[in-house]
Amino acid sequence: ESGSAVGELTVRREQGPTLLARARRTASRDAWLVLEDVSELRRLQRIRTEFIDNLSHELRTPLTTVSLLAETLAADADSLPPKAAERVAKIEVETGHLVQMVNELLDLSRIESGIAMVALDDIDLGRLATSTVERVRLFAERQGVGLEVHAPPEVPAVRGDRERVGQALLNLVHNAVKFSPPGAAVVVRVMPAETEVVVAVEDHGPGIPRAALPRIFERFYKVDRARTRIAGGTGLGLSIARHIVEAHGGRIWAESEEGAGSTFSFAIPITGPDLAATPGA
Repeated sequence: ESGSAVGELTVRREQGPTLLARARRTASRDAWLVLEDVSELRRLQRIRTEFIDNLSHELRTPLTTVSLLAETLAADADSLPPKAAERVAKIEVETGHLVQMVNELLDLSRIESGIAMVALDDIDLGRLATSTVERVRLFAERQGVGLEVHAPPEVPAVRGDRERVGQALLNLVHNAVKFSPPGAAVVVRVMPAETEVVVAVEDHGPGIPRAALPRIFERFYKVDRARTRIAGGTGLGLSIARHIVEAHGGRIWAESEEGAGSTFSFAIPITGPDLAATPGA
């Protein structure tokens, strides 16, 4: 029989190399094995993770202080001249964006390092979709956007980290609401299949150019920077969602037509992998 396997091992001696092993058996019963030394790559990944961790923690304290001061000034906005009140509101919004970016950078770093998946549960994606939509409902109402969930009464459970899968779905729903015009609706569909459960988030926003679709899950990538500046965002939400879904042995994709909206979908196997043993990306 044909088949393949991939694994990673570290030689147990001082400064031992880290090897990536790839093996494949062909239909003719031959086999090949490739060993790749990824020691330097893993060292650089550790340096990057430590740098982002340290930077994020160092930035959090001053940003929290600035945010609290802006909130205090905003509370007294009625006693300020109109231009000053407007500038205080701008400071508050921009500080919020910076805090979000720092939190998402730290989050993405932990997810990529493989240390973020800690709790394994049987997850009902139908119930998770309903609770996630409720978390976004107030934001959607302020945007004038409707929210709907379509899920069957019984959905096969998937195995994984409930909080992380909820975070991935929250990012997709929040993104859909953010780019939807007032009066439109965002629909979340949960669709069980033979070996997996698919969750799709549909919006009626401006859509995504076909050429940009292959890149939208890259960190910091923004399709339309002018539009994103107006709507806000760090360019990390979709990348975080991709890493979470792939860590659960799933897949994530997007379909879109410019001017007609987009559908972001992910699928997680009904019988998922042991996430505690999943290596970092």
